[in-house]
Amino acid sequence: MRVGRMLLVLVVALAGGGLAGVPPAARAQAVQVQSSEAEAEAEAGQRVGYDAYSVMVGGRRVLVQAAEFHYFRLPSPELWRDILEKEKAVGFNAVSVYFDWAFHSPAPGVYDFGGVRDVDRLLRTAAQVGLYVIARPGPYINAETSGGGFPGWLKLVPGRARSSAPGYTAAYREWLGQINPIIARHQVTRGGPVLLYNVENEYAVNTDAAYMQDLQDVARADGIDVPITTNLCCDAASWTSTWASGDGAVQIPGVDDYPQSFDCGNAATVWGAWGAGITERVREDAPVFAAEYQAGAIDVNNAGYQACRELTGVAYTRYFPKSNLIAGGATAFSHYMGFGGTNWGWLAQPNDVYTSYDYGAAITEARQLTAKYDEYKRQGYFLHAVAGSLTRTDPVAAPAAAGLETLARANPDDGAQFVLVRNPGTAAVSSSLGWGRYAFPVTLPGHDAKVLVGGYALGGQRLVASTSELLTHEAIGGRDVAVLHGGQGTPGATVLRYPSRPRVTVLEGRVASVFDAASGDLRLDYKHSGLARVLIDGGGRRPLLLLLGTAAAAASFWRADTAAGPVLVRGTALLRSATATPGAVALRADTAAAGPVEVFAVGRAVTVDGVPVATRRTPSGSLLGRLPGPRPVVLPALTGWRQRAEAPEAAPGFDDSGWTVAGKTTSLSPFVPLTQPVLFSDEYGFHTGSVWYRGRFTATGAETSVSLNAITGKRGNYLVWLNGRYLGSAAGGVQADSDAPANPSPGAGEFAVPDGLLKPGAPAVLSVLVQNMGHNDDWTADDNRFRQPRGLVGARVNGSAAPVTWRIQGTAAIDPVRGALNNGGLYGERAGWTLPGYADHSWPWAGAAQGPGVTWLRTAFSLDLPKGQDTSVVLRFDGAPPAGYRAILYLNGWQLGQYGAAIGPQTDFVLPAGPLRHNGRNTLAIAVIATERSVAATPVLAVAGRDSRE
Repeated sequence: MRVGRMLLVLVVALAGGGLAGVPPAARAQAVQVQSSEAEAEAEAGQRVGYDAYSVMVGGRRVLVQAAEFHYFRLPSPELWRDILEKEKAVGFNAVSVYFDWAFHSPAPGVYDFGGVRDVDRLLRTAAQVGLYVIARPGPYINAETSGGGFPGWLKLVPGRARSSAPGYTAAYREWLGQINPIIARHQVTRGGPVLLYNVENEYAVNTDAAYMQDLQDVARADGIDVPITTNLCCDAASWTSTWASGDGAVQIPGVDDYPQSFDCGNAATVWGAWGAGITERVREDAPVFAAEYQAGAIDVNNAGYQACRELTGVAYTRYFPKSNLIAGGATAFSHYMGFGGTNWGWLAQPNDVYTSYDYGAAITEARQLTAKYDEYKRQGYFLHAVAGSLTRTDPVAAPAAAGLETLARANPDDGAQFVLVRNPGTAAVSSSLGWGRYAFPVTLPGHDAKVLVGGYALGGQRLVASTSELLTHEAIGGRDVAVLHGGQGTPGATVLRYPSRPRVTVLEGRVASVFDAASGDLRLDYKHSGLARVLIDGGGRRPLLLLLGTAAAAASFWRADTAAGPVLVRGTALLRSATATPGAVALRADTAAAGPVEVFAVGRAVTVDGVPVATRRTPSGSLLGRLPGPRPVVLPALTGWRQRAEAPEAAPGFDDSGWTVAGKTTSLSPFVPLTQPVLFSDEYGFHTGSVWYRGRFTATGAETSVSLNAITGKRGNYLVWLNGRYLGSAAGGVQADSDAPANPSPGAGEFAVPDGLLKPGAPAVLSVLVQNMGHNDDWTADDNRFRQPRGLVGARVNGSAAPVTWRIQGTAAIDPVRGALNNGGLYGERAGWTLPGYADHSWPWAGAAQGPGVTWLRTAFSLDLPKGQDTSVVLRFDGAPPAGYRAILYLNGWQLGQYGAAIGPQTDFVLPAGPLRHNGRNTLAIAVIATERSVAATPVLAVAGRDSRE
């Protein structure tokens, strides 16, 4: 079989404490969560409380906008800041972070928090960027990780996981004893970023209240003094427990909502398949917390993550989160995922995901920004602007618009109104919104929604009402600057109130204005097109620059806070941060191409990344200049490939005396082995990747076939040799769990013994290579699911009663840099063939066809990418993944991908900076496991795109 070409593609840049039983009358009273042990330390920080409306920090209400980020899916601490800065830039003020127990613990009592596992660095970086953190240490996290975050060695610990069984209790207390102190010293109460602490994950089946309570007691004993939360999936009515009251209750119960399901292959026809996406209020004294709100999807049907990005695209993002904001009254959100990342190594569970965990997120796996990112920015900036009013609202009667649905909330203190106007149908609707004394024209496409604001203090202005959505408003240079937006070509109207007639100057665009002296109302009418600019001065208020544009125009704005006041910027692909003085503005920004940059700020000079930018003052009072684009990138060709066949383990004379004897007769797994001895790979300490078995017996000559059963998890297989003769392969089993009937014979394979291969009385060796694709999650807290074995579960030599003695070999040693999940037990992995320093000079040049089994390819290449320029490099296979062939990809020893038709549709594999040396020599190694004769094609390098940090 011939495999398609492989390309290395360069992609650069950034395109742009409540208490149960508190009566409702007391709901507005903040409940402070503060342990007495931490009182002294908390003086350096701020206490975190909450009431029925919102979370509060130091008595100030906070509208929590979080996006999920998994540090363990980006094996480059240098790039963590990049993702966190992008989340901050889009308007999020928090990130939600799972901490993966398995990622840190290769064995009982062994923990690693260095290098790519340095979560202390992660939390410091979040604080430096200015993001709160929702900490989620499990112990169980799910997250489509192997074992749901449980380490493989936990399968050998007695007692049901996710329960108060003594064995499990001792194990999880050990984990929490490691991670909790790190989290504790980074809490808001101690001047750090950790705002909330989440226990367990979607724990609603086979629950144990004593376990839930102990998790919280351990956290408090370890110094956790912020409110404790949990998350239930997927609506409050669907589960037996919400952990809102009684034993095990948390301070702020949360709910997960995934209204679009995960049917990425039918993105064009799915709309609200799993409900309206309205987060239920779980308890009367706690805020509505959307603990996981859908922002993408796993690709369960191998449609590709671009299809998942369409399933949860801009239309979905415009409609569902806005509905939840007003209909649900949620003031704490965490969007899952903000950035998905990569299931590098053997990080993934096998049933739902492959190497990529792109998730269809707003930031792609290659760290690029998408149209969804623009929509999150439009909503994120809005929520930042109105948080002071929106964090305390109650439902009120909504203005009506025929043919459209409307809902409203209002702040009981300042009177600000927030009106949701949505079109649940598929056809566009033009209507009239009757709001107070006004009738406003409103046009909404199908499956669209907008949140309108009225009765609102727009900085120094009074906004009566507007049918344009508010992006942001800022006080800059003694005036207000406000940006409003709407769909291209749709009508818009904005009414402002003044004590006396103001002066209205249309600087750009077509805007009609009428002033009603009796009411003091100034009405502006326009169509959303491009970006109109209106200067309003006098009238008893400070000046206002009103910028009225399309949704696309709104997305071109970036905002940042500085000690000298806020800054607005247009024309960059990203604004990472800004500093300002009365005389100058310094920006850290990315550009996608050469072009104009416009800055609204106090000051007369602009620098971008330390380089002065020549500017001129515009009629809008902004500074206008021009920025260069990215520097060119030159990539080398991938040449000099060398190739070597592997699998000496298949040969009869291979020395396996150092291997582990597989002689166990019992296991904690509920799965009963089909034959003896127990051959489950976890029983012998081999939890990841490829595992070799060698069974020795004395032949009788009457052997007819070999019957094997193996459980690999979805996407796995196994290959079989007898006395060095290849017998064939079979798909590994996905043995049943609590969700399906039991399969009595998973992963069955029957392999005929060739005539004359075995001689009576002669020794024989059966060699089997089994892929372990990862461990099942434990979503239902069921040992049938979690303790499902991996490896061989049955082995018979038919026609002979001769006993078979078995030895097993997996990963020989844990890589101290890359960790226990990086490698499996292939001979080349054990011998260091993945590493840059391995001497492959004696290997023949690649190109010759190889028989079934394992073949390795190696080459080296040097990069000299522009320094200071953000470069995302992707390894690309040209063509659809082939059948019967899987390639495991290693960059400088890091296992960064698995490619093949049985694995998934993925053809691009991200090579992140860190593992990839941008300015130096790199080694690429590929282990090819083929079930038939094959030839590996020669890969090449190409440039896919570029951006700049200039």
